[in-house]
Amino acid sequence: VQFEESGGGVVQPGGSLTLSCAASGFDFADYALQWWKGPEWIATIQRGGRRTAYGDSVKGRFTVSRDDAKNMMYLQMNSLKPEDTGVYHCERPGFLEKGRGTRVTVSS
Repeated sequence: VQFEESGGGVVQPGGSLTLSCAASGFDFADYALQWWKGPEWIATIQRGGRRTAYGDSVKGRFTVSRDDAKNMMYLQMNSLKPEDTGVYHCERPGFLEKGRGTRVTVSS
């Protein structure tokens, strides 16, 4: 099982970024997936992509989506704040494997 996150970078407050998570080694469409920032849960997307949930700190600003045909998950991040700074990684809830993460820095 492998996860590879990408799309991080440096952005000014109020800006946007889209993170990507490429997964392999398991039946992607059969699992819920999550984004985390370090130890902070950011978002979950269920199988099929119809149900999503967000942490309070990002609700209304971030949107999680998935493309099961490509084994990809995304995190659209809008209205970024300095407190969004951190390393974001993706994983399957309840499993140990996760990627190395991609760093997001929000700074003027």
